[in-house]
Amino acid sequence: MSDGGDITAVTGPAAVLGRRRASPLAALELLKPITWFAPMWAFGCGVVSSGVAPGERLDLLLLGILLAGPLVCGTSQAVNDWFDRHVDAINEPGRPIPSGRIPGRWGLWIAIAMSALSLVVAAQLGEWGFWATVVGLVLAWAYSAPPVRLKQNGWWSSAVCGACYEGLPWITGAAVMSGGAPAPAVLAAAALYSIGAHGIMTLNDFKAVEGDRRLGIGSLPVRLGVAPAARLACWVMALPQLAVVALLAGLEAPVHALAVAALLAAQVLLMRRLLTDPRKLAPWYNATGTTLYVLGMLVTAFAIRPVA
Repeated sequence: MSDGGDITAVTGPAAVLGRRRASPLAALELLKPITWFAPMWAFGCGVVSSGVAPGERLDLLLLGILLAGPLVCGTSQAVNDWFDRHVDAINEPGRPIPSGRIPGRWGLWIAIAMSALSLVVAAQLGEWGFWATVVGLVLAWAYSAPPVRLKQNGWWSSAVCGACYEGLPWITGAAVMSGGAPAPAVLAAAALYSIGAHGIMTLNDFKAVEGDRRLGIGSLPVRLGVAPAARLACWVMALPQLAVVALLAGLEAPVHALAVAALLAAQVLLMRRLLTDPRKLAPWYNATGTTLYVLGMLVTAFAIRPVA
């Protein structure tokens, strides 16, 4: 079936019974609120690293968090669910679109409406906020939609997700609050944590191996095998954090460097367990090791903020 085909082929009983509208709860589920945390946190790290007190630009801070999480990230989830509805019919048939709780082309209309709303809000954040949003939305559509569909290649898909979840919102938060280009140390930290997030995104692909393989989606677990992909993900998560430790040491922030190193050491211990059964333990690692990873982001943000 083509991506533009009749959705009734992959929907459940609700669609068959004639449901024509998406319920608000199903629409909210489509936007996957649990995924909003990462870009909102990264935006907050950008705010911290700018050195600007949040109270000085509270309106920009609140708009930025709204944009990074519910709007842009929510849009990306709606876009992905629409173009992945055939994959989800195999991997996650209970999702709103394949289950029929969001019938017809409602998923597509929601994605388009969310994109437009994101641009309207982004226009209130100045040039940096607007163009960062444009980049994020372009990548969100390119990730899922044909003919580009970057998610077909696990190398590209994890890189795009890492950039959109970590680096782009971090840089945006710093730029919006400071009113200009972020400092070199901010750009370096955002880039390093984006690279590390490539590994986190690879772990997220373990849950969809069967459907990805059947539909020709070349995630890294499909391309390399689960065990090699898990080892690669661990290295990709760890090495950029080592570079962050070196960066902070070079900036004469030894206490912060030691804190990030300690968080990394704890992650390595968790990685050893993860590698014993990557498919089963990937969700566990995302709840433990990834938490330590994002705590290191915040420590780094405090370390690189300008000193008044």
